[in-house]
Amino acid sequence: MPKFLRSLFGQVVLALALGVLLGLLWPETAVKLKPLGDAFIKLIKMIIPVLVFCVVVHGIAGAGDLKRVGRVGVKALVYFEVVTAIALALGLALAYLFQPGVGMNVDPTTLDAKAMSAYADNASKLTGGGTVEFLLKLIPTTVVAAFATGDVLQVLLFAVLFGCALAMVGEKGRAVTGLIDELSLVLFKIMGLIIKLAPLGVLGAIAFTVGKYGVGSLKQLGLLVLLFYAAVFVFVAVVLGGIMRWSGFSLWKLLRYLREELAVVFATTSSDSVLPQIMAKLRHMGIRDSTVGLVIPTGYSFNLDAFSIYITLAAVFIAQATNTPITMTDLLTILAISLVTSKGAHGVPGSAIVVLAATLQAIPAIPAIGLVLVLSVDWFMGIARALGNLIGNCVATVAVAAWEGDIDRERAHKVLDGEPVPAQEVGGAPGGVVPAS
Repeated sequence: MPKFLRSLFGQVVLALALGVLLGLLWPETAVKLKPLGDAFIKLIKMIIPVLVFCVVVHGIAGAGDLKRVGRVGVKALVYFEVVTAIALALGLALAYLFQPGVGMNVDPTTLDAKAMSAYADNASKLTGGGTVEFLLKLIPTTVVAAFATGDVLQVLLFAVLFGCALAMVGEKGRAVTGLIDELSLVLFKIMGLIIKLAPLGVLGAIAFTVGKYGVGSLKQLGLLVLLFYAAVFVFVAVVLGGIMRWSGFSLWKLLRYLREELAVVFATTSSDSVLPQIMAKLRHMGIRDSTVGLVIPTGYSFNLDAFSIYITLAAVFIAQATNTPITMTDLLTILAISLVTSKGAHGVPGSAIVVLAATLQAIPAIPAIGLVLVLSVDWFMGIARALGNLIGNCVATVAVAAWEGDIDRERAHKVLDGEPVPAQEVGGAPGGVVPAS
């Protein structure tokens, strides 16, 4: 067997090709393979809450310096807000410049409101109570409920409190710290077993998509889709590439290092499907345990770069398609509202449409029913959203680590250059896990 096909990346690429072929030749059979992709994502999500808890607690307790942990958290949030604002502004600018919806002349009264009913219900839940309600939702009803529902932010909150308390206990908490360390090793081994099933998950996901929608379905609302992909590419290459250069590293080398994870996300349109592996690879790169444990899970809800581009681009597109005049005040309102609504996106069913609906509810001038226009191509835009969000969070982790001095630069350069490095403890991280490359 060729070396390429023995690697996880090679197997994922082969699965992608087979999935497309099955979808084109036997679409009815291909649609039935959807459970393969769903099962793979469920397996990954199964261990995410406990894994996040172990990594964050071990990182904070191992760091010992709670002030350092606090600084990392504050710097991460500052970074998230600045970069998210840039992404939102880019979406507005491109929509205003290229005007993808102009000329469609859609009458909002002719659109089918039934298609939006489920999304509208979720949107009202998302915006109900505003910022205060959102912050209260970060606090779980019980600790068990946080793990049972898989709410990463709630788990993260408890993990930070637990890790801080464990660090304050000191020597008496050593046994608990050791237990969590050993548990994290077991969880990463489980992750290693699950990730071997990635090719099957990719095969099922891509076969279903091509079988149901067809390759030619991308032609629907093509300009909007192409413009969104171009916007994400520009953002990744220019903005994130510049941040990586400022941090002292190459974006291209980071993408090459994460190529297996990016291929899986491309097929499944879910960055959740690679969260544990991403955390393992960033730790292996030489980034401190506590930094990875804080920035990555938080970024999944607070640092949705490509998602932010989508919100503003789609909002202006709907206004243009329905011939709704929008002023500079409307554009600034979209920008301001999106900074808030995008934070509650992760974990919400149909999150892209839901958050877009929540955003438009605050801007009565734009008909929310216009969301029906983007439903047909939402999946295809979801590919770029998931990829852009994942890359953005990885770059954020590297940037915050470089800002705080929480990265072993020599080791990171060796890993990104493809040089072999031993699996060892890095910044308090347990050893024994060498991510596939």
